[in-house]
Amino acid sequence: QVQLVESGGGLVQPGGSLRLSCAASGITFSTNFMRWYRQAAGKERELVADISSTGGRTNYADSVKGRFTISRDNAKNTVYLQMDSLKPEDTAVYYCHTIVSYFNYWGQGTQVTVSS
Repeated sequence: QVQLVESGGGLVQPGGSLRLSCAASGITFSTNFMRWYRQAAGKERELVADISSTGGRTNYADSVKGRFTISRDNAKNTVYLQMDSLKPEDTAVYYCHTIVSYFNYWGQGTQVTVSS
């Protein structure tokens, strides 16, 4: 079955960096569009970034442009989110997402907390 497993979250000070990873299994990863979402406490889930199957096209939410970078390694079935210049408002649970045969698949999420 399809599995998405995120890792790399944690507590970081403002201005710091983290790299999230999402390992996928049960899918033909190299043909799948991949996305990172986040959900802060009391707020709706929002799209942070997405990347095409080859990695040639990426898109970002305005709030993270210039600070976050999405990438993928199709040989490792893994998508990454490099987060730099982190702000307290980046605090959220971050989720990996993909669509397979019209079904949405989500990882379990990884908590990112930005605080001094």
